[in-house]
Amino acid sequence: MKDIQNQRDFRNIPVDKVGIKDLRYPITVLDRNNGFQHTIASINMYVNLPERYKGTHMSRFVELLHLFRPEISLKKIADILEQMKEHLNAASAHIEITFPYFIEKKAPISNSLGLMDYTCRIIGSSGPDGRLDLVLEVIVPISSVCPCSKEISTQGAHNQRGEVRLSTRFKKFIWIEDMVELVEKSASCEVYSVLKRVDEKYVTEQGFSNPKFVEDIVRDVAEKLKKDENVTWFSVSAENFESIHNHNAYASIASSQKPEAGS
Repeated sequence: MKDIQNQRDFRNIPVDKVGIKDLRYPITVLDRNNGFQHTIASINMYVNLPERYKGTHMSRFVELLHLFRPEISLKKIADILEQMKEHLNAASAHIEITFPYFIEKKAPISNSLGLMDYTCRIIGSSGPDGRLDLVLEVIVPISSVCPCSKEISTQGAHNQRGEVRLSTRFKKFIWIEDMVELVEKSASCEVYSVLKRVDEKYVTEQGFSNPKFVEDIVRDVAEKLKKDENVTWFSVSAENFESIHNHNAYASIASSQKPEAGS
C-alpha cells in the first residue's frame, strides 16, 4: 500500500513537534513504601519531522507504548525516547506523562487513614546527541494563613487552600514522596483527606501559629532545594485560592543555575 507519510514534501519547512496528545494509558510508578503503584496517565508523545517528509506515523507512538507495557515508568523514559527516534526516523523525541499519584496519610492526632492524590508529571526529551533531559513535577495542595490578616485582627485570621507546583531536574533518582513532603512542610499546614474533630482543632491551630504568604512558601521551598546537591534545577510556584478576595495570590521562583539533564 502507498505510504503517504513518507512521500516528499516540497515546502521545505521542518516541523518541530508532531505526534499524539491525551492518550490515556496504564503506567507503573515507583512507590517509596509499597515498591510500585499502578495508575492511569495522560500521555503526549512527539518527534521532530524533517522538511523532506510529508507526515509522521501516528500509530507507531501507541505501538511503542505497548512494547514497554507495563513498565512505562521513570526508569524507562530514556529507552522509550530512543525507540521513538529510531522507529520514527527522528532526531529528537519528547514525552509528557501526567498521572494521579496516591499517598496514604494519617490524620495528625486521631491517626485516621486516608488517601491523598497528587497530580504528577514526567517530562522527558532526547536530542540528536542522545542526551536525556528529564523533569519531574508535582502539584501539592496546601493550606495557608495570611500573616497580615493575623497581625491586624483581634480575632482570627483568614485562611485558604492553595496549590504548589514544584518541578525539578536531578542527578540521581528522586522520590515523589520527598518532593511532596518538602512542599507540605513549607506551608502553614498540610491538607488531609480524613480529619476528625481533634484533627480539625490541630490543623486550625497549626495554621494560625504558622502564617505564610505565597512569597514565604516559595522562598522556603527554594531555600531547601538550593541546599540539595542532588537537585540541579528547580521551579516552584504557589497559588492561593483566596477566601476574602475575588482573585488568587501567586508567587514563583526558578533556580538561576543552568539546567542539567536528569538521569
